[in-house]
Amino acid sequence: MAAGSANILSRRLQKELMEVMTVGEKGLSAFPEGENLTRWTATLEGPAGTPYEGDVYKLSLEFPADYPYKSPVVRFTTPCFHPNVDQYGNICLDILKENWSALYTVRTILLSLRSLLNEPNNDSPLNAQAASLWCNPAKFAEKKRAFQEQQRSASTKS
Repeated sequence: MAAGSANILSRRLQKELMEVMTVGEKGLSAFPEGENLTRWTATLEGPAGTPYEGDVYKLSLEFPADYPYKSPVVRFTTPCFHPNVDQYGNICLDILKENWSALYTVRTILLSLRSLLNEPNNDSPLNAQAASLWCNPAKFAEKKRAFQEQQRSASTKS
């Protein structure tokens, strides 16, 4: 990475960190992992009135050298049973792919993810089972609970 582009990236990420910290959006946080400004950990609380209410999800954000002109790679590190999240935590969200804009920030990404938890895009699911159950809230909630329990027991065994 050239020194000039590294400096631009560093300044941009420092500015975004300040935005996340000063706005203090309830239920959202994001911080660099140690001294590495290009790898962040974020937390996202499930929105009230959704099947995710009361849940707290961790995410990883990895910023490429050409950020903000290229989107960061964002993944759920906490397992999430959702139509647009696969078993590896990959997320299907247009603003992280073809509709990315250099105007987006860490804060707007997290707000978009919170909105996605509330309103998934069932037209392009990564988790077909979650997508098919979404229209039946009781069955969806039951499967989500079973999924979380399975993930918890798997993580305690490893």
